[in-house]
Amino acid sequence: MPSEGRAIALRTRLLAAMLGPLLGAAAIIGIGGATLISDVVRRTNDRVLGGALGAIAETVQVERGEVTLDLPPAAFGMLENSERDNVYYRVAVGSALLTGYADLPAPDPVTLQVDQPRFRFARYREQDIRIGEVRRSLPRINQPVIVQVAETLDNRRALANRLMVGLLIGELTLVGVAILLLRPALGWSLRPLVRLRRAVEVRDIRARPDFSALDTGPLPSELQPLASAFNRLLGQLDRATGGVRRFTADASHQMRTPLSVLKVQIELARRGSSQAMDEISDAVLRLERLVTQLLALARAEESGVSPPTEMVDLKEVSRAVIGRLINQAIHAQVELTLDAAEEENYRVEAHRTLIFEILANLIDNGIRYNQPGGTVAVTLARDGDAMLLIVSDDGPGIAPEHQDRVFERFFRAAGLSGPDGTGLGLAIVQSAASRMGASLAIAPGNPGTRISVRFEGADRQKQAV
Repeated sequence: MPSEGRAIALRTRLLAAMLGPLLGAAAIIGIGGATLISDVVRRTNDRVLGGALGAIAETVQVERGEVTLDLPPAAFGMLENSERDNVYYRVAVGSALLTGYADLPAPDPVTLQVDQPRFRFARYREQDIRIGEVRRSLPRINQPVIVQVAETLDNRRALANRLMVGLLIGELTLVGVAILLLRPALGWSLRPLVRLRRAVEVRDIRARPDFSALDTGPLPSELQPLASAFNRLLGQLDRATGGVRRFTADASHQMRTPLSVLKVQIELARRGSSQAMDEISDAVLRLERLVTQLLALARAEESGVSPPTEMVDLKEVSRAVIGRLINQAIHAQVELTLDAAEEENYRVEAHRTLIFEILANLIDNGIRYNQPGGTVAVTLARDGDAMLLIVSDDGPGIAPEHQDRVFERFFRAAGLSGPDGTGLGLAIVQSAASRMGASLAIAPGNPGTRISVRFEGADRQKQAV
């Protein structure tokens, strides 16, 4: 059943399918870029902070057994910036303050390596700061000398924000340009689908349905299966409508003669002809038989999926057909016989209706083209792993030169005696047998005709029963 709701347009689906990964990639790049920016800003500013720390640490000397310090103005000049960050410093010998801010968070000297600068974040005077610190070991001084330089983070944050805004603008520009270019790109990509749709729509303006293959030109590999499936559907429609056209043509052609006879005989009956009613009755019977066989042929040649197979007992079907045609055989003074072993299993995997149609037409032909006192024999036999259904009669037989054509529609061999036929019986037999994968063979009888229907794989089917 068709799903409820409105389907999303293919262009919208493709646009969403492309934009989703694009936005995801932009988000990943943004997160990665933000992380990289933070790391670059931190490293760059730590390098400046480390330069100021080194300049101050180099001035720490020992004079006359005491630690002296000469703060160079250039060290603090390095830390000047447009955001006017606050700068703090502290120099201590052991726990004794030499100069600077006494309350600046002091490190544990044990955790510091000599002459190896270390950087850390801290909180000072209700502000976030970055501290650079180094431990120095001076001669004749037992206590470690700790030099610290700190600055607030306003400049770092401003620089990071500027870089983040630049990254965001770049990403938004990239996504915007991609969106602008995606729509025409999608239009170009969907052009073969539009060409395929137009190739289908152009059929609507033609008076007669055209079921020939679509002429769409070269198609992408993704659309080729769709075009091939549509062409197969057109082929099936062509075969189906062809069957209807053949049935209509056959019916109109073959019904013209009995209808003309009816018209003539009705006129004679109006004039008082005593034989007119008999002729009318015969014409009606011929017309009824013609219509019945045309419908049977249409069913046998019906396109599409065949009905599911079943295990069919050929002996049971043969008895049923003989029972239906026994009155016709008695009226024609023809004997009907069935030759099948009672204990043998004659089951095949096939369609019961089609087998019934095959037997009915073969026996009917055997009765019609037989002679009074003749016989129509139905024989069931095995040939290796195949099952044979054989119908033989004592009629005039089929000349060798006609045996290749007797299965054609409306073909009737010249010189055959008996009632007028439609020439459809063996065509029905051929069509029904081919639908089941069975094969037909004609052989001359002694006298008459012998037609066999061969069902392959009977032994395997027997084992499966």
